[in-house]
Amino acid sequence: MKIVLPDAQTVVDSLVSADCLKEFGEVTEYGLLRYEEVAEAIADADIVICNKTVMDAHSMRLAKKLKYIGLFATGFNNIDVEYCRAHGIIVCNAGSYSTNAVAQHTFALILEHFNRVAQYNQYVQDGLWKRSPTFSPFVYPLSELAGKTLGIVGLGAIGQAVARIANAFEMRVLACNRSRKSVDGVEQVVFDTLLEQSDIVTVHCPLNADSKDMFNRSAFAKMKRGALFVNTARGGVMVERDLSEALESGHLGGACIDTLRVEPMEEDCVLMGAGNCLITPHIAWAPVETRQRLMGIVANNIRAFLDGNPMNVVS
Repeated sequence: MKIVLPDAQTVVDSLVSADCLKEFGEVTEYGLLRYEEVAEAIADADIVICNKTVMDAHSMRLAKKLKYIGLFATGFNNIDVEYCRAHGIIVCNAGSYSTNAVAQHTFALILEHFNRVAQYNQYVQDGLWKRSPTFSPFVYPLSELAGKTLGIVGLGAIGQAVARIANAFEMRVLACNRSRKSVDGVEQVVFDTLLEQSDIVTVHCPLNADSKDMFNRSAFAKMKRGALFVNTARGGVMVERDLSEALESGHLGGACIDTLRVEPMEEDCVLMGAGNCLITPHIAWAPVETRQRLMGIVANNIRAFLDGNPMNVVS
């Protein structure tokens, strides 16, 4: 059994190994193949395990033995599912591995915005506290979360985890979700109401036809003046230029972004240098424990497939 990982470095590093996959066969790891390299690399593969590698008709054209694609991810937009169905290739994803990690990172960003930890640390490292006339210099304004309104767009597992943390901070929590599911401590409202009433809007919905570009000039204009926009979901849910304009005009008080439309970030990304915008490099999902958990889910998916009872099937 030949197993190929065409983009192993998106999950594997010195702390997270793919060795658990060796029980199923010979494992070949590539750091990050270019699209034009994939077809030849997987030509003899029985199993391919990937994260963001594009698996389409062209890249799979030589893989005559391929019977299974496992994903180091929940989303599968990079897989030509119709081609896989037509050629008897089972595709299985991995879910619920990063719920706590993404919720944690969401609040790390929110807290950085309101507590200015990095800025105050730099103030101290620059030697400015030593020269301060007072023990507690009010250089950057701070603000409490208690009493603020948090609006959550997308109330799946991650959105609910974010809501629980917000409740612990004694925040009012609003949510907009297609299913209007009932969740303790959360008020269900329509999208426009959420935008108008929230001090912080945080996005946790999948990227699909309904959510693509939903945060555009019109949506940002409906948000409260001075509100914070947080996106740890998918870059495609927002129009980056519209966000940049909302920040530069002063209408929004800030933005905290972990995902962009094009990743890695483009050289001319309009959010680089945008006022009061914190950006992290799509890292919310990726603590060591999360990636170890993900590797275990992928291994269990392979085992179930080989036992004739595939699970988490998307094709």
